Amino acid sequence: MAVAIGGVAVAVAAFLAIDSGSAPSGPKTLTSDQANLLAVTRFRNYQAGGRAVTIDVPNTAGGLTVTGSIDYRGKIGYGVVRGTGRDTSSDGLIQWTATAVFVHPMANTPAKAPARPPESGWYRRPLQNYGSSLDSSLAIALKLGSDRPENAELLPQNGAAWVGQDRLDGHQVDIMTGPSARTRSGTPGAVRYWIGSDGTMYRVRVGVASASRPVVIDFDTQKYVPVRPVPGATPAR
Repeated sequence: MAVAIGGVAVAVAAFLAIDSGSAPSGPKTLTSDQANLLAVTRFRNYQAGGRAVTIDVPNTAGGLTVTGSIDYRGKIGYGVVRGTGRDTSSDGLIQWTATAVFVHPMANTPAKAPARPPESGWYRRPLQNYGSSLDSSLAIALKLGSDRPENAELLPQNGAAWVGQDRLDGHQVDIMTGPSARTRSGTPGAVRYWIGSDGTMYRVRVGVASASRPVVIDFDTQKYVPVRPVPGATPAR
């Protein structure tokens, strides 16, 4: 279950460092039940239609946080982007598809994106496949939904592993990694999933080549608001 971004596969492998608040005792080979949970977790996002997300993007200048919603059937995300520990030059509204990013700069960015995006004031640019931690994070978050489950039997064979258990926002979760892979440059990346007992995805932590620290994507951090495309956005249907 490697998450591909413009031909570069973000490798799915285990982080061996212990996370704060978790109690990893692995990695261990997945049981059949654990493999089934991992196999359906992206499909659960698609079944839900959309999820509320918070994406923490590391950056040498202090990082960015995107708070909003992703429509996993329409393949489009929308929310507020704010700088953390940096100036506010990147603050504003943001919407993205698999190929384009739309930004709407704002001097006084609201805590939540308005349900109906502004009709003007948007700037469009291509989503960058390489070199941008933000764009890599947006692309990864968008790809965490799939219209079908993975093949559960192949996941353990390809290196997927169970790492441990944790409690996350009141949910008992299993922490797992997906099949091992390498990026085109040969540098191992990583994706770690926090998954509930029904296969619901609650957190994903991803290593990207353009950042020294992993991207963290948390789900259900606020109420999901259906995504309305901005003028010029053409989400897949």
